[in-house]
Amino acid sequence: MPGAKKDKRGGFLRTAGLGAVGLFGSGFGPFETVQAKAGPVAACQLLTPGAGRRMGPVRQIRAGVLDIGYDETGPGDGPVVLLLHGFPYDIHSFAEVAPLLAAQGWRVITPYLRGHGATRFLDPATPRAGQQGAIGADVIALMDALKIPKAVFAGFDWGGRAACVAAALWPERCDGLVSVNSYLIQDIAHASTPLPAKIEFALWYQYYFQTERGRAGLTADRRGIARVIWANNSPAWAFDDATFERSAAAFDNPDYVEVVIHSYRHRLGLAPGFAPYTDIERRLAALPPITVPAITLDGMADGIYPASDGSATAARFHGPRTHRQVPGAGHNLPQEAPGAFADAVMDLVQTR
Repeated sequence: MPGAKKDKRGGFLRTAGLGAVGLFGSGFGPFETVQAKAGPVAACQLLTPGAGRRMGPVRQIRAGVLDIGYDETGPGDGPVVLLLHGFPYDIHSFAEVAPLLAAQGWRVITPYLRGHGATRFLDPATPRAGQQGAIGADVIALMDALKIPKAVFAGFDWGGRAACVAAALWPERCDGLVSVNSYLIQDIAHASTPLPAKIEFALWYQYYFQTERGRAGLTADRRGIARVIWANNSPAWAFDDATFERSAAAFDNPDYVEVVIHSYRHRLGLAPGFAPYTDIERRLAALPPITVPAITLDGMADGIYPASDGSATAARFHGPRTHRQVPGAGHNLPQEAPGAFADAVMDLVQTR
């Protein structure tokens, strides 16, 4: 395997050209900020626009309250990584990341989140919850169904939040965390605290979805709303129609609107959570720390959250953590800079 060798624990150690300063061996302490550079997994230059490969065939498995659709690639006995997408995106955010990791020996599992793509609720009576506790619990339910004891959790946006929730509450199931925009567990008790005006402006859709007009708008024009969000979230990303349409098919899921509306109303404290997740939400309200090794990423062209040095969330990470800034990448960082994202996953094995 070029550029890597197995260690005695079955992980893969990179031998040269580290993509950015690793979690250890840099001369820094347990927290540092660096700018991502090209590593041996793949160069971290921005992805050339174009639809590229289509993931699949999609597999299905019953997991908790869901029948989850997921893509799997790589050797079945490799270290496992779960790649978790955001809203309004789908598994194709990882269309280039997944084969990069598979080529390095990883078993790569990329599920559709609830309300997206091929994922369906098993019971019509199950609440179409979009709250953070639900999407975090889905991660563990999927691992249980696939009989995976531990995995690296890696995601952005909703998927980054699911990864943070699962890593914080079930650290024994998590080998490490890669999260875009750092610590993403929501502080719902303080959701009414305003953010800087520029950020509030970029979150227009979250306020729109608090209204019945917003629900009707999302129902009538899922693609139109998603396309505006893509453009605003990643102003430097020149995605084409084919790339957008490849992902937009996932928004035709029959539960998409209800899950999305509940997610955004719950996070602002304007919709109650559902009973199955009461205990999880109680634990999340304490903003639990993440104790597993972590690499966090900020795109330096993110149209929502300006790239930071990561220090504002440093206290939420009690294990070794590196924060990286990725030049030119926007909010959909894995699709815009797949090499940088894959390098972050690979670098976590140094702490295994």
